[in-house]
Amino acid sequence: MPAERSVAAAALAVLSAAHPADKVKAARAAARDWRAGRLVVIWDRTMPDRPARPDRPELLPATRMPRRGRGGSAAGRIAMLHALAHIEFAAIDLAFDLIGRFAMLFPPTFLDDWFGVGADEAMHFALIDRRLRVLGSFYGALPAHDGLWEAAGNTSDDALARLAIVPMVLEARGLDVTPVTIDRFAAGGDATSARILTRIAADEVRHVSAGVRWFLAMCADRGLPPVETWRRLVSERFAGPIKPPFNDSARHAAGLTKGYYTDLPNRPDRAA
Repeated sequence: MPAERSVAAAALAVLSAAHPADKVKAARAAARDWRAGRLVVIWDRTMPDRPARPDRPELLPATRMPRRGRGGSAAGRIAMLHALAHIEFAAIDLAFDLIGRFAMLFPPTFLDDWFGVGADEAMHFALIDRRLRVLGSFYGALPAHDGLWEAAGNTSDDALARLAIVPMVLEARGLDVTPVTIDRFAAGGDATSARILTRIAADEVRHVSAGVRWFLAMCADRGLPPVETWRRLVSERFAGPIKPPFNDSARHAAGLTKGYYTDLPNRPDRAA
């Protein structure tokens, strides 16, 4: 019988794993231990400012990232899959940093949701990484940018801001763009990649929904109006644009109704 460890230690183990295979293994083990009741809900570890990262991919500022094209060619599809793999790899850390940094502010059902999200993100990364290898590439073969973790750094002091930005802005954007990406893979004859992304898209609705649900709960605890608070936090904590096209049906299914994002100021992308 394995010794019990703390929730914080499990989260830190994920954040401390640099190699992709090790991070996936740590995420799956943490989620499995939580489901089995082997984690003690204590906060005896401090989360790092940045998670461990492998030597590759090279991380570039967004302004120096090469254009990926529209995914029509084999090289374009590999580049798009690589970018998606990097998003999912960062999303593993975002889920477990949320657990280790903020879960003590919430009831245990919060952990049910976010250990599940973390396990999903690990599975998503593994699926895309495996597909890249079948196509003759691998995660790390191309450069990537670090914008997702910038959002974590900008919200490391406030759980409400983290929920507003990571699931309700960044993951919600995935709801908007993934259907178009699926169509491009299907049109290019890559039905396998299209099926993988269709699976991921369904999971991401649940992830955004979890973010909305806990954002609403924290707003209620603080006596704050949710829509106005979200729009204020986005204005203060997120420098990129939030602009159409929006997948209104998927956003609505996740609880992110039009009142949140309609007519937001259209700010330019941040140079980073």
